[in-house]
Amino acid sequence: MTGSGVGAAKTWNVMTLLMAFMMINLMDKAVIGLVAKPMKDDLGLTATQYGTVAGTFYLLFSVSALVFGFIGDRVSSRWLLAGLAVVWSAAQLPVALPAAGLGVIVVTRLLLGAGEGPAFPLAMHTAFTWSKAENRGLAGSALQVSGALGALVGGPVIVAVTEAYGWRSAFTVLGVAGLVWAAIWVVAGGDGPYLAREEKGDRPRRTYRRLFTSGTWYGALIAGFGVSWTLSVHIAFLPLYLEDVAGFARSSIGLLTALPSLTGALLILLGGVLSRQLIGRSRRLALGILGGCFSLAAGVCLVLLPHASPGWPVVVLACLAFGAGPAQTPLTVAAISAIVPDRQRSAALGTWYALVSIAAVAGPVATGLVVDAAPTQTAGYGPAFGLAGGLLVLGGLAAIALIRPDRPHSSMKGSRVARPPRERVTGAG
Repeated sequence: MTGSGVGAAKTWNVMTLLMAFMMINLMDKAVIGLVAKPMKDDLGLTATQYGTVAGTFYLLFSVSALVFGFIGDRVSSRWLLAGLAVVWSAAQLPVALPAAGLGVIVVTRLLLGAGEGPAFPLAMHTAFTWSKAENRGLAGSALQVSGALGALVGGPVIVAVTEAYGWRSAFTVLGVAGLVWAAIWVVAGGDGPYLAREEKGDRPRRTYRRLFTSGTWYGALIAGFGVSWTLSVHIAFLPLYLEDVAGFARSSIGLLTALPSLTGALLILLGGVLSRQLIGRSRRLALGILGGCFSLAAGVCLVLLPHASPGWPVVVLACLAFGAGPAQTPLTVAAISAIVPDRQRSAALGTWYALVSIAAVAGPVATGLVVDAAPTQTAGYGPAFGLAGGLLVLGGLAAIALIRPDRPHSSMKGSRVARPPRERVTGAG
């Protein structure tokens, strides 16, 4: 992504660390779902209580994403990302104590959410400082795919550790992993060579009022809301659904839960290739319409999932329902990056991520309430998944209609100013 020799080697080393960062990030979120069954049985939790625990993770998620998004434009990523990883570890390790009950889990999930809220936008921002403009779509896709790889590799490992040593042991493994990563990042990580160039660029600053009233911004918010809601339901409830309703064996849940993430990784790569081909024609087509189609497909599959026949039809629909939506995210991020000056990118991405993460608080709680209110679990998952699918469909339609990065100065109120000459772009970012 940079030059050859030492520069290229350094870039790939940092990108590898950032991918590992996102892998740990994903597993820290997903562990609550992977240990849900034994944890619920051990602590005697209802679906509503469990959904509340899962949703608690996101209570400070939005606040920290917003705050650190603005800090990320001013403070080195070397210390910001290392500090976040240490917070993750501090949140995971207390759960391993035998005396830790529901209260401890709620508090630690709250702390974990505060530490993980800024992770995705800051990692994206850092990766972009190591990437030329035409390669940012590739860099963003690599980070998005790494989360899927984390689920694919880490899911079965967490389930195996849980079966061998108990559900609390999974939190120990992840806590140690966070500390090891932080130590390596302090030595080998940091901001890249394109940060300084961006700060000296001649692209004028935009007022946040204008940015936050643009059609692209609203489209990105609505689309991100549906994806965020569904991702939180995937993490918290898909393992329970597969085991309790679909009837899959406990030993297979780790792999089956990871398959949607693998599907998402493949679709992200496909989206990156298609976007790169389309972006020369229209950024709206390459980022808004293409991303919206991913979300629409996911929503339809999620609505159909509770009505599928047991076995592989459930697996196929689950893979598409929970995998196609996240394929929209790097395209949405690239669309936001296209309408904001580089020096404001971290703040803009942090604000967007903070707002869409509100859906992740509501998703697990609403799902738990619907499942508990139904006469049976099977009956409860139908409307719960239907709600999530409807939000994905709405988000897909909003992305198709509103995301127009080719018109960065257009607003929802119809006001428009003369826009600068269009940059030549060869990638999704």
